[in-house]
Amino acid sequence: MYTAHPDRYADLPYRRTGRSGLKLPALSLGLWHNFGPDRPAETQRAILRRAFDLGVTHFDLANNYGPPPGSAESALGEALRTDFARYRDELVVSTKAGYLMWPGPYGEWGSRKSVLSSLDQSLGRMGLEYVDIFYSHRPDPETPLEETMGALHSAVQQGKALYVGVSNYSAEQTREAARILGELGTPLLIHQPRYSMLDRRPESGGLLDALDELRAGSIAYSPLEQGLLTGRYLDGIPEDSRAASDSPFLKSDAVTEELVGRLRALDGIAKSRGQSLAQMALAWVLRGGRVTSALVGASSPRQLEDSVSAVANLDFGADELARIDEIVNQ
Repeated sequence: MYTAHPDRYADLPYRRTGRSGLKLPALSLGLWHNFGPDRPAETQRAILRRAFDLGVTHFDLANNYGPPPGSAESALGEALRTDFARYRDELVVSTKAGYLMWPGPYGEWGSRKSVLSSLDQSLGRMGLEYVDIFYSHRPDPETPLEETMGALHSAVQQGKALYVGVSNYSAEQTREAARILGELGTPLLIHQPRYSMLDRRPESGGLLDALDELRAGSIAYSPLEQGLLTGRYLDGIPEDSRAASDSPFLKSDAVTEELVGRLRALDGIAKSRGQSLAQMALAWVLRGGRVTSALVGASSPRQLEDSVSAVANLDFGADELARIDEIVNQ
């Protein structure tokens, strides 16, 4: 039987999520790519155990994570039953609805029918009575925002979610979602945007400013930019990398000679800080405290340990930040 490490809360910092009472670890574990039947079950189990032992109490999912869709939630459900049942109150489990999950007109987007049906399916796969955070995964251009936010509010009212959030919403959409939820009596807890040294849209699009105004939290996904900021691409495209596969998330033609040159320059800064490129990339996202948590994936416990080590140095000098900006904007 698994027994969690007694010092699991000793080292990893926890940050308050906006104005709420919920604290999240500075690094959270995303189950996007590495939890499904194509990965050894024991490896998945070892990653989850090591995460919790390191203080990573937040596991982030969506209905369609896998592959195939739903398999990540099923994998977590098995781990919850076998390893984490007695630690449920120490865990923050989140899931989302909005991307394609089943055929027909109700299998995606943001209708009340789709959102609440998806949540029921997710709870069934994970064997849970509730999730801690339930997200609208993307805005629906054809459904009134009042309907989608009303469905999130209903999930809380029904006891199936403790908090709600949105993901991939613009600054304007986020403000409107927060207004609607506030009028219903269910505050917007958090936004999950894509954000990294190479993808600054939450800054340029005003999203981080909006979240500051709303006093809502944020949790960044793809802070390592689909592996580009891990150091794996410093010499081009490895044969076993995501860019070398048929992944829709990172195409080989994106890894240009110019990009590799920028990655090498960033790696030089990381080395001067005593960090790997991945560690510096995570530290950069967490700098200054505007981002509550950064989501990391892991294909092994060792990779997860390397990511968690980033919290040992989250401070940047003005000259370092300026040099990073100069490199990225070349």
